[in-house]
Amino acid sequence: MYDLVQKVREENPLVHNITNVVVTNFTANGLLAIGASPVMAYAKEEVGDMAKLAGALVLNIGTLSTDIINSMIIAGKAANEKGIPVVLDPVGAGATLFRTDMTRKILNEVNVSILRGNAAEVAHVAGEQWSIKGVDAGLDGGNTVELAQKVAEQLDCTVVITGKTDIISSRQETYIVANGHPIMTKVTGTGCLLSSVIGAFAAIEKDLLKAAVAAVAVYGIAAEKAAGVTSNMGPGSFQIEFIDHLSSICEEDAALAKVEKI
Repeated sequence: MYDLVQKVREENPLVHNITNVVVTNFTANGLLAIGASPVMAYAKEEVGDMAKLAGALVLNIGTLSTDIINSMIIAGKAANEKGIPVVLDPVGAGATLFRTDMTRKILNEVNVSILRGNAAEVAHVAGEQWSIKGVDAGLDGGNTVELAQKVAEQLDCTVVITGKTDIISSRQETYIVANGHPIMTKVTGTGCLLSSVIGAFAAIEKDLLKAAVAAVAVYGIAAEKAAGVTSNMGPGSFQIEFIDHLSSICEEDAALAKVEKI
């Protein structure tokens, strides 16, 4: 796992993000902290060229519009032409018909390498029922492991479902990662940044399942360490400390990973 952290730092991969306006700054700082190089480019006139220069493309529909979706599809097709991994974060899919339809439009036109979302988002993308409140998953759903495996098979991609425990599945293998901390839910954009960090790892590791598992574990470890330092403070202090711990992940921290193959 730590070998991939080192590789991200050494190669400093360019991660092209078409993400939502709520998380742009946090995402850029988080990518810089882990060792990647972020770029945010949205205009349809340049997204194709930018995507071709990147090590990974991350598409996040958090604050979507028809124009943004069109840019995402242009960038996604350009990334596909160059064999560049595409990460899709279907924020709020299932909350409105527009979000669900636009997510499926992207999936129909772009070869997505990794799908990262909460259980409700992933379920609705695949036509399954799961309760959702805004962009947050409800408690009423089903078995997240079975869901991840089913969607990975259906979409022929790596699926990452995040929650109390995180499920990462390809068509062949499935892992559970139990790192992280509940305070992450009190900071806007922790899921969005995770999608971009997964993109950074995918940019330097061809085995996308391995890349996703390592990214999720490292991310959760940084959160646990930051939460420990800020236990008597609030989410604002945690957010700053979290960025610091992303930048200081070391070889010894790998022992904290709670990863299980199932």
